[in-house]
Amino acid sequence: MQTASLDHHRNWRALASLAVLSSIALGASLVDADSQGASEYISAARSAILIDAQSGATLFAKNADEPLPPASLSKLMTMAVAFKALKEKRFTRESEFKMSEHAWRTGGAPSRTAAMFVPLNSKVSLGDLIQGVIVQSGNDAAIAIAEGLAGSEAAFAREMQTEARRIGLTTTTFVNATGLDDPSQKMSSRDLGRLTLHLIKEYPEYYKWFAQREFSYRKHRFFNRNPLLAEDLGVDGLKTGHTDASGYGIAASANRDGRRLVAVVMGLQSATRRKVEVKKLLDWGFRRATEATIFTAGETIGYARVWAGTSFYVPMTTPTDAVVTLIRGTPDRELSGEIVYDWPLKPPIRKGDEVAKLRLSTPYGLKQEFTLVADQNIDSSGLAWRGADALALLVWRKLGF
Repeated sequence: MQTASLDHHRNWRALASLAVLSSIALGASLVDADSQGASEYISAARSAILIDAQSGATLFAKNADEPLPPASLSKLMTMAVAFKALKEKRFTRESEFKMSEHAWRTGGAPSRTAAMFVPLNSKVSLGDLIQGVIVQSGNDAAIAIAEGLAGSEAAFAREMQTEARRIGLTTTTFVNATGLDDPSQKMSSRDLGRLTLHLIKEYPEYYKWFAQREFSYRKHRFFNRNPLLAEDLGVDGLKTGHTDASGYGIAASANRDGRRLVAVVMGLQSATRRKVEVKKLLDWGFRRATEATIFTAGETIGYARVWAGTSFYVPMTTPTDAVVTLIRGTPDRELSGEIVYDWPLKPPIRKGDEVAKLRLSTPYGLKQEFTLVADQNIDSSGLAWRGADALALLVWRKLGF
């Protein structure tokens, strides 16, 4: 794996133009002398993250990779697995699941936890159970979904774990569908942010459920536990969580003027503090985030070394505009970057093939990644040329390049 750094002399010409372009973009877009910089933002949460949904850029992070008890925030993965089953048409909203004794005792009325209060042995549609999880955070509903989809809660937890790895969650472990305290059940705020983005992008037709204000079942009328839905903040989801072990947490997403942000805070001391912290984080993000285009689609960004090809280097471009999300008013406006690829590339290479990643970052923690593609065809060279090229690469390695 070769890493080509913006300010490193051994970069195979990879980012020769990036420093100039990025300094122009930043100088134009980040002038705000009265603003608070990202490095000065303070959160009272034990763990927190703020993500720009379109770019995937991390705007703020505090202990974002620390695995913590997630409480009912675990139910976001329960919903992800349920939504996947609906999308794949393995089940429908009308599919009926039975309220087992395990689901009833562990998460229903006898449990004295958040419940949908489904009577023992009664059947409920998957659509109603999903609303019972999202609006009321019903533990009985979550377990009923788990048993209905996978046969048992334990088997469903394994499905949750498999799905978590598939979508890129790295610090998450699941042993139940509810988030009820278990020392083995852990999630980080970064993984919760990634999961939230996955729900928004992969299941837009089902994501709308998270904005539902209330839900009635039998004689019960439930009101959504997300306190931000009732305020004019652009929030349209997602979920709160609380146990004695986890403290108070929330994953929230808001859309204002076409920009969507995802915020996660964990480990707060009260419901009031949770609401204050997530509102503050979202407001700060919408006030401070801006965008700058540093490369346009098709523009040559750098060159990757090719072994035994008809050319020593292949030019690389981005298939779309490289738009970075930045924070106004930061004291250090430097944008740094690196191109990462398996060095050396081997032919044949076709124009449009994905060959590398452009990774950009700032001193205050913003990180973004873009795919780079080959801008021309590179075929294999003749046998004699391959030998000469192999010797050249050997010499370069000996010299430390």
